[in-house]
Amino acid sequence: MSDFVTCDLCDAHPEDAQAITGVAWRSFGGRVRFHGQIETVKCFEDNSRIKELLATPGKGKVLVVDGGGSLRRALLGDLIAAAAVRQGWEGVILFGACRDVEVLATLDIGIFALGAVPLKTDRRGEGQQHLPIHIAGQPIRPGDFVYADPNGVITAPKALI
Repeated sequence: MSDFVTCDLCDAHPEDAQAITGVAWRSFGGRVRFHGQIETVKCFEDNSRIKELLATPGKGKVLVVDGGGSLRRALLGDLIAAAAVRQGWEGVILFGACRDVEVLATLDIGIFALGAVPLKTDRRGEGQQHLPIHIAGQPIRPGDFVYADPNGVITAPKALI
């Protein structure tokens, strides 16, 4: 993991860096600063696709999830997050909720979400992977890059560091 500050990346790359604004991200993982190539999932209160994807090798990758902003069901908990750590994922960014926050804080992975809720999802096998998504009006494309730190989340079409 390299050191970076999203503010500095925005200043150095004003043509490429795009901030996801209007979202009050909260950090839940053991890493408060993380980055990587984007993988995407779009789902609503069903984490089936998230579980599948985070069980595959993810070195150098960050999963960005459009969970519709729902805070009614947790899309990520300790078991799925631990699997992501074992598979080498750099982080997960959830436009939705997580749970098991005390355990998530001990894991060597970045996790940003809107909040926490104790309720798990019902797995119905719904959701889509590897497609362009939008969070707060910002397009997020698989293969682009994402950078997250206490200042916020930015994306870019190319590696900035």
